[in-house]
Amino acid sequence: MARHYAEVIGDPIGHSKSPKIHGFWLETLGIAADYRAVHVRPDALATYFAERRADPDWRGCNITVPHKIASLAHVGEQRDVATAIGAINTVFRGDQGALVGTNTDAAGFAAPLERFDLAGKPVTVIGAGGAGRAVLYALARIGVGPVTLFNRDVEKGAALLSSLGIDGRAVPIGQAVPPGALVVNATSLGMTGQPPLALDLSALPQDAVVYDIVYAPLETDMLAAARARGLATIDGLEMLIGQAAVAFELFFGAVPPRERDGELRAMLLR
Repeated sequence: MARHYAEVIGDPIGHSKSPKIHGFWLETLGIAADYRAVHVRPDALATYFAERRADPDWRGCNITVPHKIASLAHVGEQRDVATAIGAINTVFRGDQGALVGTNTDAAGFAAPLERFDLAGKPVTVIGAGGAGRAVLYALARIGVGPVTLFNRDVEKGAALLSSLGIDGRAVPIGQAVPPGALVVNATSLGMTGQPPLALDLSALPQDAVVYDIVYAPLETDMLAAARARGLATIDGLEMLIGQAAVAFELFFGAVPPRERDGELRAMLLR
C-alpha cells in the first residue's frame, strides 16, 4: 500500500535537517508517512512539480535555496503571506488538490521573539534574500521601529523595505551595527563552507537580542560574540523547527509534539 509522503527540495540538499525533524514527529505520533530530501537543480524544477502534482500520495514539499522565488511559478494559489514576502518555502495540496504556496519561515522566525518586547524599537537585519524577506515581513507584523537593512545591493534592500511598508534604511554590509533591540543574520554568511560574517556588535545595549538563522554551525561567530557580552541569543534551530512545525501540520494534518523539542534538538546536534 502506497504511503503519503512529503519532501524538502534544494540545490544542494545534503545539509538539510528537515528529514530528521519531520521523521522524528512522524515516528512520535505513529503516522505512517515518509519525509525525504530530494536534490532538484534549477533546470529540473518545472519537471519536479509536474511529476509530483500527478502523484496523489505526495502531500507537498519544503523549499530551500535556491528555489524559494522560482517555485512561485509552479503553484496554482498563493497564500497572502507568500504574496507579501515574494518567496515560498512550502507547497502543499489544497482542498481541491491544487498546489498552494505559502511561507512558514515568517512564523517560524517570529515564534521565539514573542518573549521580547520589540514593538517600536530599532532593529538591524542582514540580508534581503528569500529568508530576509520572511524575516522583514515578520518584523513588520511585530511593529518594530526603524530597520537598518544590511545588503550587498543597497537599492534592492531599500525597495524591499518600501514594499513591506517598513520605516528604515538600507546600507552596505560591513558597516558597524547601530544601537538597537535586535540584530538578525538572515543570510548564509557564517555557515559552514560560506564566507564569515564579521560584525561589530559593540554599540548594542545589554538588553539587545542577537538572532542568527544559520544552524550549521549552531554556535556561529556572531552568536559567540554576543554571548561573550552576555547578550540574549537565538540560534538557527529555533527558526528551523518553528517553520517545520507549521509545514508539518499542512502536510500531515497533525500538530507536531513541540513538548519534545528538547529531545529533538539533542538528536539534531548529534
